[in-house]
Amino acid sequence: MAERSPVINLAITGASGAQYALRLMQCLVANGCRVNVMVSRAAQVVIATETDFRLPGSPRAMAEAFTEHTGAQPGQVQVFGREDWFSPPASGSGEKAPMVICPCSTGTLSALATGASNNLIERAGDVALKERRKLILVLRESPYSEVHLENMLRLTRMGAVIMPASPGFYHKPESVGDLVDFMVARILDHLEMPQTLVPRWGEKKS
Repeated sequence: MAERSPVINLAITGASGAQYALRLMQCLVANGCRVNVMVSRAAQVVIATETDFRLPGSPRAMAEAFTEHTGAQPGQVQVFGREDWFSPPASGSGEKAPMVICPCSTGTLSALATGASNNLIERAGDVALKERRKLILVLRESPYSEVHLENMLRLTRMGAVIMPASPGFYHKPESVGDLVDFMVARILDHLEMPQTLVPRWGEKKS
């Protein structure tokens, strides 16, 4: 029986850093992953503000736009609506998959830390935590308040990986794209996905 492609649940919220999400999606597709995408209303605004990518309103149209943007195969990228409670990420009995929230707003951080499930992104994150699945939160905020830090600590203790979007500079970036790739490479490493975006520490740049 043919092995199924790995599944990644990717949520995009309204923090700054839409470029990270789009690049990550592109890399996941290139690695042959099936990507379940969830997009908040605020994320749609941020994507339109920070990039030239224009995202339509309906989940079906979003899936088509992401498919074209990433070069995905038909059906490789699926988009689920904010209240699609019958989607696989909404239940622990759905297909087991790690989840990345990229970028992750501090509002979403708070919701996850307190167990709120007011929309699909929050519910999917709650499922990842209760099922002990990998949950990576790519925060993009500065500075952090005491509330933010307490929520990060709480979620770390629950098993989530807190990964602020803080690119390194030892790879000598020459463009914004290089900085984006640094963070995407770190996410891919934690997902145990192959990546050639940035050499690992001690490796020579090809």
